[in-house]
Amino acid sequence: MPLAAIILAAGASRRLGHPKQLVKFGGETLLERAIRLAAEGGASPVITVLGAHFIEICAAIPQDDSIRVLNDRWETGIASSIHTGIHLLDSILPDSPGTLIMTCDQPRLTAVHLRALLGVFDAQAEPSVVASAYAGAVGIPAAFPRSIFPRLRQLQGDQGARSLLVNPPCPMIAVKFAGGEVDIDEPADLARLE
Repeated sequence: MPLAAIILAAGASRRLGHPKQLVKFGGETLLERAIRLAAEGGASPVITVLGAHFIEICAAIPQDDSIRVLNDRWETGIASSIHTGIHLLDSILPDSPGTLIMTCDQPRLTAVHLRALLGVFDAQAEPSVVASAYAGAVGIPAAFPRSIFPRLRQLQGDQGARSLLVNPPCPMIAVKFAGGEVDIDEPADLARLE
């Protein structure tokens, strides 16, 4: 069974000053790119968790291949978006083996890397976390087995999944992701991309 992807895209992009989800990169928005890469990487279905700028984003990207869900508690932090994505996944695929958690603001991400992550996840004999390794740390995109869902549901506020990667509750495998540390948070980050 393919692993579902949950794209966390609910933030307000306050430091950037406008919705990063709609930033154009390589002829498509960062959000469209993330959805495409998740699907090309082998994830199915692709769940997009939106929050801030919901109407603007839906109007700018009227059609895509993801299942959109509104996190109406997005202002409480990224943990609420993880909860929203997992809740939807449980309702549509209660037997899914786990989920791939990713964001839309890593411009160096490729479908090749996602395929590698998912391939390693599928190859494990026991439930394991498979995370991306970059800049001397592990982070997202990362694949989490269903056995970790209760721990993901316990996250609070701005605590993302990184805490479970730093101290994993099950075996963890890291897959190298060159450029994974590059993300879009501020106008200077955009300038460096161009």
